[in-house]
Amino acid sequence: MTVTGPGPVAVPPSALADLVVARLTAVYGAAGDPERAAVMRGYMKDVAPFLGIATPERRALSRTVLAGTARPDETDCAAIALRCWALPEREYHYFAVDYLRRHAGRCSSGFLPVVRHLLTTVPWWDTVDLLAVHVVGPLVAADRSLTAVMDAWIADEDPWLVRTALLHQLRYREGTDTDRLFAYCLRRSGHPDFFVRKAIGWALREYGKTDPRAVRAFVARERDRFAPLTVREALKHLGE
Repeated sequence: MTVTGPGPVAVPPSALADLVVARLTAVYGAAGDPERAAVMRGYMKDVAPFLGIATPERRALSRTVLAGTARPDETDCAAIALRCWALPEREYHYFAVDYLRRHAGRCSSGFLPVVRHLLTTVPWWDTVDLLAVHVVGPLVAADRSLTAVMDAWIADEDPWLVRTALLHQLRYREGTDTDRLFAYCLRRSGHPDFFVRKAIGWALREYGKTDPRAVRAFVARERDRFAPLTVREALKHLGE
């Protein structure tokens, strides 16, 4: 599948998506709880309406939806994710994120514009972080030419793309491009957005599990450039 971006992303035809989305809306729709939905919507700062399905129940229902379905290809993944994202209730977005996490290895670098659409449409940390770590991260690891896209995203005006660029290496451990990670942190050290400042600290904290000396030295050297929130997050588990 070839998709160009960052413009509008068309939903490709997919018989598998037809089947999955029909099952999904029937099964999830029947399980909604309006009282719980109101609480969930408030907790998530009114980013989207909710059906009111708790995570353990939702994942059990997802297994019912997917029982006996074929393995997807990249086009199927795009169609399912985009069609779920077009539905208003947040649980459908969660289904799409879980589906992409499971099948990210079936997608090529050409899938990244689809993920960009998901990151920038109805964005909030609950979907952005999982997509950044478990979908964007594996795509970049599989095709290092995509680091050029991350270099563009770290400079973007959209704070969710910035957060994604900061977090995409979160599970790389020894494979982390340390120079790029530190450069990204410095580049956005003065960012006004809370979620960007926290992401810088989170990215450093996670890498600190792999190379604590490097993170301590980096934070000590550049501490004055970072917000107190960032420093606290970065050093949370390093005994500082």
